[in-house]
Amino acid sequence: MVDNIEVRVMTIEDYDGVYRLWMTIRGFAIRSIDDSREGVEAFLKRNPSTSIVAVDGKEIVGAILCGHDGRRGCFYHVCVREDYRKRGIGKAMVVAAMSALKKEKINKVSLIAFTKNDIGNSFWRGIGWTARQDLNYYDFVLNTENIVRFNAEI
Repeated sequence: MVDNIEVRVMTIEDYDGVYRLWMTIRGFAIRSIDDSREGVEAFLKRNPSTSIVAVDGKEIVGAILCGHDGRRGCFYHVCVREDYRKRGIGKAMVVAAMSALKKEKINKVSLIAFTKNDIGNSFWRGIGWTARQDLNYYDFVLNTENIVRFNAEI
């Protein structure tokens, strides 16, 4: 609990609130298949205890999709609603997700932050994460239906 904000494991019942949160984050991108209710439900079934939400009353104000492949954890879509930032909520969610990974014997976690995401990159550096300079990240989309939707208008 941070500032009366509950930090807990995400369930599929949280999806609508998480989706509404995603739509408030400027520069945020979601994929039509992976980030649909069905896509997130499949992700949560594979990773039932590692994704985290921050809740104020009944409203989702922060979220991390977190999963692992048995070797390395990965954070996706880490966000805190703008008017709730700088209160320790993001850090509390990160600690909760990392604790869940440790329980599953995962010892390393990674994430991807857009280079132009100054707020996010500052947050990660500020809590001790290291930007890797020794590798390139590559991506390959397996289908054309999984279109990225950018929320740039906010």
